[in-house]
Amino acid sequence: MVRSSPMYRRPSSDGLSSAGIIIMNMPNFRSNGRARIDFWFADVRTPRNFPPALTKAAGDFERRQSGFTLLELLVVLAILGLLIGLVAPAALRQLGSAKEKIAHQSIERLAGVLDIYKLDVGIYPTTEQGLQALITRPAGVARWNGPYLKGEKTPEDPWGRPFVYRSPSQRPGHEYDLLSLGPTGQPGGTGESAAIVND
Repeated sequence: MVRSSPMYRRPSSDGLSSAGIIIMNMPNFRSNGRARIDFWFADVRTPRNFPPALTKAAGDFERRQSGFTLLELLVVLAILGLLIGLVAPAALRQLGSAKEKIAHQSIERLAGVLDIYKLDVGIYPTTEQGLQALITRPAGVARWNGPYLKGEKTPEDPWGRPFVYRSPSQRPGHEYDLLSLGPTGQPGGTGESAAIVND
């Protein structure tokens, strides 16, 4: 009867360790009640060193080890795929919601700066002057006391596009329009794609 042990390592003559299995050959008991047990160290990297009668047993052992490892890999991949399918949509929704909140806060902050500009100048910037009027003095404006914003570039929304500014407003009851076109960058969107406008 042939039995094989779990994977075993032993030092070799070249200073490296070789991986293999200890294989025992246990024949039937002799008539005198004694049995002979033979041991081999079978290097799995060199199957030709196996005793001929034990090559099949060593091969079966190696196939069992490989199959188990492949099964583990497939299970892990399946779990990862399931987690990504469940978590990714929720994460994307949270990211979109966070950008919308940032856009609202940025519009509110710019609205406050525009109010300060009006206190100094007397009117809000025109559509032609735009938000650049908060950074550099528009031509013909005498009481400008800016810059009202830091930097040399007009503010951008969380999607990397400039805010849209119009004065006078196209909405009843408003003096100006200050808006972000949202994630699509296109006017006329609805729902999550709708423009984000000042109150």
